[in-house]
Amino acid sequence: MSDVPQLGPPPQRIPVDTEQVRLLVADQFPRWAGLPIRPVAEGGWDNWTFHLGPQMSVRLPSAAEYALAVEKEHRWLPELAPRLPLPVPTPLGRGGPGAGYPFAWSVHRWIDGEPASADLVADPVRFALDLAGFLSALQGVDPAGGPPPGEHSWYRGGTLRTYDGTVEKALTALTGHVDVTLAREIWATALAARWDGVPSWFHGDVAAGNLLLEDGELAAVIDFGTCGVGDPSCDLAVAWTLLTADGRQAFRERLSVDEAAWARGRGWALWKTLATCAATVGGSDEEGADARRVLDEIFADHEAGGRPAAGWHRAGPW
Repeated sequence: MSDVPQLGPPPQRIPVDTEQVRLLVADQFPRWAGLPIRPVAEGGWDNWTFHLGPQMSVRLPSAAEYALAVEKEHRWLPELAPRLPLPVPTPLGRGGPGAGYPFAWSVHRWIDGEPASADLVADPVRFALDLAGFLSALQGVDPAGGPPPGEHSWYRGGTLRTYDGTVEKALTALTGHVDVTLAREIWATALAARWDGVPSWFHGDVAAGNLLLEDGELAAVIDFGTCGVGDPSCDLAVAWTLLTADGRQAFRERLSVDEAAWARGRGWALWKTLATCAATVGGSDEEGADARRVLDEIFADHEAGGRPAAGWHRAGPW
């Protein structure tokens, strides 16, 4: 029997409305009961997020699986924050079930900024270097006692083989639409790339929505719900999903990433991108177009041996 954890279907998210949040805050944190509450636009998938007054946010996990992160963030963010070069969320209070809401939830200090996107980044290379500096600092924090990969991190920081079935299913759906032979080669290379087994902290979801900009520069890193201690190559996926070719090279050099770790990071990017592409075959939405762009970046980077390159490798129409 395989010792690779088997992933089930996506979590069933539950709805949360402003009135529920108002009741939860009033009951469990009466000192904040009079503050205005309003939903945060594009507040994320794992959590429903609400403004609480001008300086705080309420984060309520949208499913039981995401609620596993609440205790972890309250335990570890206060220890990580002083050792990191950019602001990260500061937990101010931990709530429990009530008002029809069944999970643990959190109050955090609000961090200003707008989610990163390629068109908002002022200097792509500087952004990449700043992000690499942040991840280098995170990896340098003492990992002793930190949470190993598991359900709480969606097995990020662990083996890529956890997602082997997801990749194969996506490639089956994408046959005739992309170069599945090349994709399988990249995936096999990632699976074969050995990790030295020395654990370090990882964020687990270094994505555009969790990187905040101020005046076009990286200003904060948020949402540590998938963080843990293990193989940090999962945090390298951003090199293909958000960074430019020049930024990607600067990012790799700043982090001194060897070939094996780079291949594993590319594998993490490939897994997510293939799943998105498969879900958007035949569509013309923005998410699908972005996933196709990322897939081209992954293909080109692999064929160039990690050096800057560009090109198209589709096997047929989308």
